[in-house]
Amino acid sequence: MLAITSLLNPQSAARINAIIKSLEVEFGLDDVQATPDPHITYQLAGVRKLSLLKAVLQDVARHTQPFSAFTTGLGVFPGPNPVIYIPVLRCDALNDLHRRILKATAPLCLRTDKFSGPDCWLPHISLALHDTTPDLLGPVLQYLNQQTFNMRLTLNNLTILRQEGDLFVQEKNFSFAGHKQHIAPQLF
Repeated sequence: MLAITSLLNPQSAARINAIIKSLEVEFGLDDVQATPDPHITYQLAGVRKLSLLKAVLQDVARHTQPFSAFTTGLGVFPGPNPVIYIPVLRCDALNDLHRRILKATAPLCLRTDKFSGPDCWLPHISLALHDTTPDLLGPVLQYLNQQTFNMRLTLNNLTILRQEGDLFVQEKNFSFAGHKQHIAPQLF
């Protein structure tokens, strides 16, 4: 499976990495560091041809202007290994980008995860996952509750992440070019 993401701008990434490092120091939580680049995931997918995926994502990026998205609060996906995250607030630009990614990649995907669909998708930035436990959840949230998580993110790229051993590394990064799709005028 590949992850189609947007990497965070350097200032936001540094802030997230500092929080993640503090969770390692305080609680020993470090599994989230398997993806060293903080990001927002739009879709997890298995694809037929990586070269075709790169081409369609490059086209989406070429027709996308950089935009701002905002975060606030904390969230938890429950389970035996709860995921602790910062929610990213959905806005028109983020929803539009997600919709265009799904539409462009649909013919290429062998499979996707069930949470990538537009009705289930919850954009977020993971702070802890896989090595958490229900017993740690209370102390970790109490620790994190001493901070605020209101950030303005500048989203300016699409990035494919692929698994390499225990890590998820950048396969390809496409900067938003800021051009709108050209629609030819109709002549009557």
